[in-house]
Amino acid sequence: MNEVTVTLHVEPLEAGGYDPTSPDVPRLVTQGSSMTETVETAQGLARKIAESCIEHGDPLPPALARLRPSISPVDLFVPVGMP
Repeated sequence: MNEVTVTLHVEPLEAGGYDPTSPDVPRLVTQGSSMTETVETAQGLARKIAESCIEHGDPLPPALARLRPSISPVDLFVPVGMP
C-alpha cells in the first residue's frame, strides 16, 4: 500500500469534539469526539474519497495523486491521551 501525507486542520467545536478540514482533500467533511478519533476518521474518509475517484474515473485531488516514498522524513503532531 502506498501512502501520501495531507494537511489536516482540526478545530475544536463549542459543543465538544473536533471538526477537521483539509485544503488537500476538499470534500473531507467529518467530526470526531476526540482528537484521535477525528484524525482516524479523516484518514479513512480521505482513503474513501480516493477510492471513489478511482472507481468513477474522476481525477484525484493533487495531494492524493502524489506518491511519496514512505522513507521520506515527515514531521507530524500526534495526539497523546493523558491520564
